[in-house]
Amino acid sequence: MNTKERVGIYVDAVNVTMNGGYGLRYDTLRMFACRGGGIASRLNVYLCYDSDRLKEDHEYRQKTQRFCEVLRDFEYKVTEKPVQTYTNHETGEKISKSTIDMDMAVDMLVQADHLDKIVLLSSSGSYVSVVNAIQNKGCRVELVGFDNVSSSLKRAVDSSVSGYLIPGLLPIESPYEWGKNGSRVRGVCYDFSQDEGYGFLRFLTRKNDCLWITDSRDENSPYKTVFAHVSQFEEDFDTHYLPSRELIFEFDVTENDKGLIAENIVLVSAP
Repeated sequence: MNTKERVGIYVDAVNVTMNGGYGLRYDTLRMFACRGGGIASRLNVYLCYDSDRLKEDHEYRQKTQRFCEVLRDFEYKVTEKPVQTYTNHETGEKISKSTIDMDMAVDMLVQADHLDKIVLLSSSGSYVSVVNAIQNKGCRVELVGFDNVSSSLKRAVDSSVSGYLIPGLLPIESPYEWGKNGSRVRGVCYDFSQDEGYGFLRFLTRKNDCLWITDSRDENSPYKTVFAHVSQFEEDFDTHYLPSRELIFEFDVTENDKGLIAENIVLVSAP
């Protein structure tokens, strides 16, 4: 384990919020990104905002300010840029545009020279060429996404994990700690028999540097496996889509004398 790994985090805040990441815990993100003893060298959040609304809407202004204050408490640098509005003279249509993605891309490229790993939060495929350039510098790129993540971006990065699967990254209603008996967690169905009507779900239990050890029988694996019967899936879900590592489910974890069982299984994200 390299305890001196230099880590950079780059978050396109509006993109993440609009694509399933509303309520993201930035303190948890920092811990996940630096798992295995990494050092948080660069923590960057990029936020575009409506300048006219900021002046007129008191609640919007307060929420934006509070959001930035919390991020800075966690030692993130927040880059704020107003959305520019243009009028198409031919159609009269108003077009909103932000350069925040360009600012983020430039920062990643420049700062990658002093980093060992970059954790990118965005769903946009426009970052593929940036990712390739960063990798050519010898820097690893990890992707954390939620909904509508570009398939080309997933293929370009060194590793990709759904933010839904990271314990504590998004709020979840449960009286018990994630992974404990009776708790509610999120995971994927990696094995399912249509003939038998059952399969197995896998969920992440801890933030360590061995996400590639997916076999929960290995003591170094951060995953646990639970039995899932067809009767526990929500009524209108078609189990013929299973198994799938792309579908994200939320479910209760219970335990009996035979092991862990998934109950009240609900689909929360699909490509």
